[in-house]
Amino acid sequence: MSETESNHPTLTVIIPTFNEEKNIESVLSGLPDMVDEVLIVDGYSRDNTVNKVRELLPDANILFQPGRGKGDALRCGFQNAAGDIIVTIDADGSMDPAEIPAFIEPILSGYDYVKGSRFLPQGGTTDMVWYRKLANRMFVILVNIFYGSKYTDLCYGYNALHKSVLDKVTYESDGFEIETEMHIKAKKHNLLIAEVPSFEDKRVHGDGKLKTFSDGWRILKTILRERMVE
Repeated sequence: MSETESNHPTLTVIIPTFNEEKNIESVLSGLPDMVDEVLIVDGYSRDNTVNKVRELLPDANILFQPGRGKGDALRCGFQNAAGDIIVTIDADGSMDPAEIPAFIEPILSGYDYVKGSRFLPQGGTTDMVWYRKLANRMFVILVNIFYGSKYTDLCYGYNALHKSVLDKVTYESDGFEIETEMHIKAKKHNLLIAEVPSFEDKRVHGDGKLKTFSDGWRILKTILRERMVE
């Protein structure tokens, strides 16, 4: 049922997955009751992730991404999300689903786009080594200078937006640089943007898939490319 039909906006949570069998339960079990649709976009996991999702949440909508990378998975999710409001959250257990209402509240108050920040008061992270914090800070400064934004965080995947602005943040990134591109395009299109504090914990099991230097280079190229196409 759409927002118009119910006078109550519906909520889709998109969770990209790839070999997260041991982590996905911590995410799905913590989702608040306000979530109307859980959309899993799987990258053809080689473990038991998909079956685990079906066991824990039979009503989840499971899709298989057409390409590779987190950006490709999110693009697939955005194209298929039924909700009026969309939240993106990682599958590794590092992001607390209990924070979802804090992301939704600004949208219900009229904001278009809400981004989580680990560097606002009451935010934080236990999952970033010093050089990743430094790189993130440098990227934040660069984006703020180029685009006149006032962001405090850039490379973080906990975000929310109203479906009506999806065409404003359409993107071409396939990898972890996707969040950077979305944040830049939201600012370039003058969307009403809010940042909310978010705490990032360590992933529950396994090693992270982000590669500090190669993915950092992709993020920098995204920042520069978007500057050139203004």
